Amino acid sequence: MTTDLTAAGTDAGTDPRTGAGSGWTDRPTTPDGWLERARQVATTLAADAVERDRALAVPTREVALLKESGLVTLLGPAELGGGGQDWTTALRVIRAVSAGDGSIGQLLGYHYLWFWAVRLVGTPEQVAAVEEQATREAWFFGGAVNPRDADLVITEEEGELVFRGQKSFSTGGRISDVTVLEGVLHGTGNEGKHIFAIVPTDQPAIRFKGDWDALGQRLTESGGVVIDGVRVPWAAAAGYVETPQGWEFQPRVYNTLNVPLIQIIFANIYVGIAEGALGTAATYTRDRTRPWPYTPDLKDSAAQEFYVVETYGDLQSKLWAAESLVERAATHIEAINAHADTVTEGERGEAAVIIAAAKQVAIDVGLEIGTRVYDVTGARATASAVGLDIFWRNLRTHSLHDPIAHKRAEVGRFALLGELPEPTWYT
Repeated sequence: MTTDLTAAGTDAGTDPRTGAGSGWTDRPTTPDGWLERARQVATTLAADAVERDRALAVPTREVALLKESGLVTLLGPAELGGGGQDWTTALRVIRAVSAGDGSIGQLLGYHYLWFWAVRLVGTPEQVAAVEEQATREAWFFGGAVNPRDADLVITEEEGELVFRGQKSFSTGGRISDVTVLEGVLHGTGNEGKHIFAIVPTDQPAIRFKGDWDALGQRLTESGGVVIDGVRVPWAAAAGYVETPQGWEFQPRVYNTLNVPLIQIIFANIYVGIAEGALGTAATYTRDRTRPWPYTPDLKDSAAQEFYVVETYGDLQSKLWAAESLVERAATHIEAINAHADTVTEGERGEAAVIIAAAKQVAIDVGLEIGTRVYDVTGARATASAVGLDIFWRNLRTHSLHDPIAHKRAEVGRFALLGELPEPTWYT
């Protein structure tokens, strides 16, 4: 493409669908097939998730696994070699991968968000160009769009847009093929012209600090980034078209739809992590936890202990409830996608409320599971080698992305006053 949105791609001669060596030679064709593929990926990731987490390793192999499995192009058009799936399937895939490794589930979820974002912000021509190239070359997307930091400053120099500035978080970082940038055009007033662009990650004008060392989600490459002179043509500015008055923003759809989408991605990451915690704990309890010997009601195994069975029943019921709520939220996303060009304020607001409810329940249930699994696995399960702590650490870290109290308040205002949340960078 000579006038595409990105001017990015993989190196000539590189096969973007190989690298992990897992032997997949086919692509699933049904939602159930893709979900099973995601579970296979999760099983592979879970085998050494704790060791990789402790090492704070750059997840190069993990992204290669996502590419080889086909999950990277799940949302790409089938006629171009993509999976051709909808967001319901994508969210279930994110959940499944997160159960094996929350960090990689987050990377995949953000990748899907940024792959899809051009559909919401771009022009029809940009949508077609990006999806074709991204699907054919199996791009892995990262994003340096942290709204709590100052916007990148964009200047117009010799007919091109030049991005400069810093972001303290940039999920995807060094392992992405392309990076989504957002900034404000210098000199466009208080409101400012916000401009999104997709650019090649591997260039001198993008420097990742490599400073991500958090309590959890340690393999998400979410550290800081310096943007110093990334140049793109006006044709690469998402949603902008040339008019007699200059370049004007004319996006395809109501562009605030990105925010509910990323919030429901978060909720599915949390439910997936909780699922992984409960499943890992159950295996430990069956195989290694010993029954308590100092009781009149002696049992042959810990799995026969009443309090153990009761706790698993309580936690599993709560997890199923959280899963049901994120599934309900997905129906709102699908309904909006069915007519995204004509979505109403009410439809968008109702979706945001249900997603806010799903997110807070997912966090509450996930943190409870991450803590209470120790009650039914025992003291020896706290050993560093067991690694049960990874689930609570991962969920605790990412659930602080934006204050959950504000999500509860959004739902409360809707329930009490019938108010829909106003679109913001976080709602």
